[in-house]
Amino acid sequence: MMSKNSEQVSAMARLISSLCCILIPTLLLFPISCLSETQNPKSPAAEVAAALFIFGDSFFDSGNNNYINTTTLDQANFWPYGETYFKFPTGRFSDGRLISDFIAQYAKLPMIPPFLQPGVHQFYYGVNFASAGAGALVETFQGDVINLKTQLKYYNKVVIWLRHKLGNFEAKKRLSRAVYLLSIGSNDYISLFLTNSTILDSYSESDYVGMVISNLTMVIKKIYSRGGRKFGFLNLPPLGCFPGLRVLNTDKNSSCLENASMLAELHNRALSKLLIKLENQLLGFKYSYYDFSSNLKQRMNLPAKYGFKEGKTACCGTGRFRGVFSCGGRRIVKEFQLCENPSEYVFWDSLHLTEKLYKQIADDMWSGSPCSNVVRPHSLKNLFFPRA
Repeated sequence: MMSKNSEQVSAMARLISSLCCILIPTLLLFPISCLSETQNPKSPAAEVAAALFIFGDSFFDSGNNNYINTTTLDQANFWPYGETYFKFPTGRFSDGRLISDFIAQYAKLPMIPPFLQPGVHQFYYGVNFASAGAGALVETFQGDVINLKTQLKYYNKVVIWLRHKLGNFEAKKRLSRAVYLLSIGSNDYISLFLTNSTILDSYSESDYVGMVISNLTMVIKKIYSRGGRKFGFLNLPPLGCFPGLRVLNTDKNSSCLENASMLAELHNRALSKLLIKLENQLLGFKYSYYDFSSNLKQRMNLPAKYGFKEGKTACCGTGRFRGVFSCGGRRIVKEFQLCENPSEYVFWDSLHLTEKLYKQIADDMWSGSPCSNVVRPHSLKNLFFPRA
């Protein structure tokens, strides 16, 4: 039987868990009248623009969890989320835009809507399948999120729609020119520390990482079989150094939760090997791999170098490092503090980043040079706009 203190720790732990979420009075953001022209396949823009299909978790989620039966632990449809750019909560786990929003802008695309948004019936420019809290494993936060396998099912529906609208030849052409952006895996590892999971009693760390990578591999190959050729990936950030996991470390020095970061590092090594293997196996497979881990560490440890004042404490939350997932006061813990200027912070809440940080990451992903070891072997710009 759990003590009162252990119950509180367990509740707080689950609170911190929403590495992805987004709610959106979205018709304000994606009015159908605006989509009708830009999503017209016969318009000049549609002839030259490559579509963007987005899979993953909260780093990319633009609102799908608004339309599923879940809890406020996996939603962000309340102030102060969205307070800077949108001026109202969109469901994104940030004060403003996400990485995928900036990538769409740089690719000369309209803002990509969530697949489940009511009224979105055209997918010429792509769509966003990402879901807050999602993992590559079906079991990760099961029942509260849209796992990667289900996201793939949604993509298959879009493929059928494109074939119906454009014919098989034109649909295949559009799917092969598209870019597929994926951010997945963080929740598969974070969930082990935010719940009373005993799975590592049955599997070694490397075996567990292997299961995550295996599911991701299956999805990549399925997208490839449908015509996808160009992919963008982020590796996993140093998960144990996020405010929400630091607070789980009972050490007096408030160091990172090393076991979580170790799993992320194992995942990153396996992902890097996988992509090299797929490039050799699959004809026409091209990818962009962004070193999210190293670049986020730099900003956490040297915030001033990148225009920030605070690299380890979140803008919104409570407790040490504001690592308790209470931002907005609509979850189990109601108390929270909010910084005056999110642009001075790397972290927005216990597990998510500010718009300013997301833009810096998107800029790197878009135009980073392989020689700089920021992104390899291609930048996203090269995937969207191949050199003649």
